[in-house]
Amino acid sequence: MAIEVGTKLEGKVTGITHFGAFVDLSGGVTGLVHISEIADNYVKDVNDHLKINDVVTVKVINVDKDGKIGLSIKQTVDKPATESRPPRTSRPERSSGSGGGERFSGGGGSSSSGGSAGGSYNRERGGRSFKPAANKATFEDKVSRFLKDSEERISSIKKNTESKRGGRGAKRM
Repeated sequence: MAIEVGTKLEGKVTGITHFGAFVDLSGGVTGLVHISEIADNYVKDVNDHLKINDVVTVKVINVDKDGKIGLSIKQTVDKPATESRPPRTSRPERSSGSGGGERFSGGGGSSSSGGSAGGSYNRERGGRSFKPAANKATFEDKVSRFLKDSEERISSIKKNTESKRGGRGAKRM
């Protein structure tokens, strides 16, 4: 019997290790079901899901040149075409008439009031409003500012560590 990728077969669990289970397919052909291919959820211990001599249905997911056969139990279960999780719903928008109902959005998003992502967080007004920045910094400006800050931090760290070393590692005149 030829073992081909994609075929579903029945086999008997002949051995269990910490990384998976060995399954005897037929005629002395044995394959490995890796721990990640046993179930859809997290598998901490293979023994919680399989026992020796269990008869399982497996799907052949790969056959190596040297004869190793990779099997999967979780891929034999036909999943429905729809998602298992319900789609995420967005939170309802708050009205901005009650004094600061706008939401702050960092990163690449925008606030519910239509502000730009290049804004700054305004703490004077209770941290609830989004104040757009007057000018957007270019990538080059951000990189040069990062390099300057980084060099200042490195020099500060070097200065502090050299003063703590005493005579051995301090600057020599």
